[in-house]
Order: sequence, then structure tokens, then C-alpha cells
Amino acid sequence: MYDFKESSAFTLIELLIVILIVAIFSAIAIPSYQSYARRALATQAQQEIQRLAVLLDKHKARNFTYKGFDIASETLPVNALDEKVKYIISIRDGDQPELAIDGDNISGRNWAIQAQSTDPKNYTFLLTSQGVRCKNKIAASVDFVSCGESGQEEW
Repeated sequence: MYDFKESSAFTLIELLIVILIVAIFSAIAIPSYQSYARRALATQAQQEIQRLAVLLDKHKARNFTYKGFDIASETLPVNALDEKVKYIISIRDGDQPELAIDGDNISGRNWAIQAQSTDPKNYTFLLTSQGVRCKNKIAASVDFVSCGESGQEEW
């Protein structure tokens, strides 16, 4: 007679079920994590914009102008290089947006801060000394004056 021994290994069906469960968890968890990471970076960009706005106001209180403010551009994370850069933050003259805030030919009365995301699924932000505070996922719509017509949101 043929003697059956008790098997101590997993069957193919059991392994396939485990793989299916792991795949379902991955399909749910990975997009959720990516969304969370994008929101965290956007919040960090908002905080950095507000920090720069405070520094600009302090500079104007001491010098009666925004002229001579020494930070025209920075990245998030700070000092990141190449593909590690998540946001590029630029500060321009509010009256002449084509000129950086540290230029000599600016009026120095107003400023505009733009934080442009390197991720097309994340927001690009704008904050100006004239009260414009908006964001848009369409980066090309955001200049140093407004956040465009479509997709604009306040923050």
C-alpha cells in the first residue's frame, strides 16, 4: 500500500491567495502614501513661503524697502540638488515680476513669492504683499501676479 505522509509545505493555492492579498494591500497603500507625501510637501512649501514673507516684512521695517533682500531663490528641501528638489521658491518684485527681489533696478515696494512644484500632481503656490494667496495644480497657470483662471484655489 501507498503510505501518505502529512505535508508540511504550503500548497500553490495558499501561496496564490497570499500573493493576491499582498497585491490588494499594495494597490491601496501605495497611492495613499503618495498622496500623503504630496500633501506634506505642499504644507512644507506653504510654511516656507510664510517664513519668507515674515523675513521680507522684517527687512522692510529696517530698511523701508524690500530692495536688498538677499534670498531671491531657494529649494525645498533646503539645499537639495537635482531630482531631490521638490519645490523651487522664487521671490520677485511685485511691481516688476520679471525682476528678482535682490536686483538693483526694482521698486522695492511690493513682492511676490512663488513656490513651483517639480511634481505635476502637486500644487504651485503664490503669495504676494498685495494679498494674493492662491494655489493651482497647473504650474503653467501660476505667474507672479495670479494663479490663472482655471484650477485656482485659495489657501
